[in-house]
Amino acid sequence: MGKRRLISLLIILSILLTPITSLAASSYNINHLLNIKKIIEYNYFYETTDKELIEGAIKGLFSALDENSQYYTAEEFQALMEDVSGDFVGIGVYLEEKDGSIIVSSAIEGSPAQKAGIKAGDVIVSVDGKSIKGIPLVEVVKLIKGKEGTTVKLGILRNGKNIVYNIVRAVVKINPVEYKILEGNIGYIKIRQFYQNTYEKLLPALKEFDKNKIIHIIIDLRDNPGGFLSEAIKVAKLFIPEGPIVHIRYKGDIEETHYSTLKKPKYKLAVLINENSASASEILAGAVQDTKVGTIIGVPSYGKGTVQQIIPLPLGDGMKITVAEYLTPNKRSINQKGIQPDIIVENKNGTRDIQLERAIEIVNSGF
Repeated sequence: MGKRRLISLLIILSILLTPITSLAASSYNINHLLNIKKIIEYNYFYETTDKELIEGAIKGLFSALDENSQYYTAEEFQALMEDVSGDFVGIGVYLEEKDGSIIVSSAIEGSPAQKAGIKAGDVIVSVDGKSIKGIPLVEVVKLIKGKEGTTVKLGILRNGKNIVYNIVRAVVKINPVEYKILEGNIGYIKIRQFYQNTYEKLLPALKEFDKNKIIHIIIDLRDNPGGFLSEAIKVAKLFIPEGPIVHIRYKGDIEETHYSTLKKPKYKLAVLINENSASASEILAGAVQDTKVGTIIGVPSYGKGTVQQIIPLPLGDGMKITVAEYLTPNKRSINQKGIQPDIIVENKNGTRDIQLERAIEIVNSGF
């Protein structure tokens, strides 16, 4: 009996080690990866597919890169392209997480959510009849999104009352720029993200401000995650005086500098940032700070000082890969450091916007 067990054990070991003989002699190249795939296919107990293994292997490659480089499956890549285009299928709400609750910060004008009656300040308590308590914001967003023409049932808490809305998902066009004139003839511009049409959408705001002879402008970059570098540079050219806006350093010590040709800036700026202001929004804030055309107010920004390129792949999948780092006009790197505000103001009060109030005070004081 003992001899049979030993023979059985040797047979099993032989099966397991068969592909490893060639593997041990190989170097870390594509053959090494293929050998590992063969071992998995031959020995792994649970069912798996080539597609699952290959996607897993590709994601493994990206795990060796920086946190901003990422591989996307075809479904994930489609969602990414929707996000960066400024058009997406959903209900059209901006959400934020406060004290463990998911709150509607605003409903996009003309969106299904606005038409249904969703209002700023509404607390989302359920999606399709299921409680979202304890579910992270990013996961709640995924639950709300879906195919065009389908319905999502949203449970809302408003002023102590529970309300249920059935909202049909549709294509939502995002306006990345909101603007208004504040008391005291102060211009206010909220740039939500640098989409491909951000510069174009900003021009009517400045036209309106010029008509009202406004020279003091508050630019709100809070919670702006970035976006297209080219759009941030075009926007910066409207405010930054003649000289460098940003230096971009590529592989091989190749450096590219983007310049403003603005002879004399006409506006005095106060720029609001927070811990979620990242990438392209930090480029604009850094240029304002280095050229002293404005005051930066808020808390330190995210600190994403790198540039990514989005690359579509033949099977509908794609990648986003870091191709460069950027420096402010004074050649400061803000990667993992962030932009440090000229005036630090925490926004701890849930009902008042203390940072905006401080910006208005500073603008009224004439800087």
